[in-house]
Amino acid sequence: MFTVILPTYNECENLERFVSSLKEAFRSNGLDGRIIVVDDNSPDGTGRIADELASSNGRLSVIHRPRKRGIGPAYVTGFREALKTGTSYIFEMDCDFSHNPGYLPDFLDAIKEADLVLGSRYVSGGQVENWGLGRRMISQGGSLYARAILGVGVHDLTGGFKCFRREVLEALDLNNVSSQGYGFQIEMTYKAIRLGFRVKEIPITFSDRQLGQSKMSKKIFLEAAPLVWKLRLGRI
Repeated sequence: MFTVILPTYNECENLERFVSSLKEAFRSNGLDGRIIVVDDNSPDGTGRIADELASSNGRLSVIHRPRKRGIGPAYVTGFREALKTGTSYIFEMDCDFSHNPGYLPDFLDAIKEADLVLGSRYVSGGQVENWGLGRRMISQGGSLYARAILGVGVHDLTGGFKCFRREVLEALDLNNVSSQGYGFQIEMTYKAIRLGFRVKEIPITFSDRQLGQSKMSKKIFLEAAPLVWKLRLGRI
């Protein structure tokens, strides 16, 4: 059994369609998957939509947080809830269709010989669709910067499509995860590597969202820049 964590904030245009896509991926591949939506009190009614979906789907549950506090804490909240169950694997996914549910079988196959599987845009076969040159440079540059400072071989340290064995999350000290933005992805992967867990990257095609507003901001990038030095110097 596995669990997909979906953090949401103002995703009313995407959530129902994405959950339908996940359910179809479960059904067509014979997968025993569950979904946890973690909503940060979305003013557009995403939380209400999630509750409606949960009312007719025993494999979906919802956690309501009182306010927007960042994607990192949202995932940690979802991890804690998933670890209360018998789930073996826990996925991180975005519900804006940038992460394709069709890759779920590839992740589950790869994790047979790994502890953490990363969906990578920057290994052979991986790619990004519908991004301008500026955003490509920032994303790839950020991964290269983090990779060089941390001294790890992972190509896509900032990607958010992941699958953890539950043992990885149990071994990590979730109380001391400090990143709130997308630096969270760097922190979690680096800490897993430092603990000796096996990390494997598989190629994915990342598609930019078509509906809704991107959560990416300058603040998110600025948080990640000093984070890698803190990780490298053992201050986190």
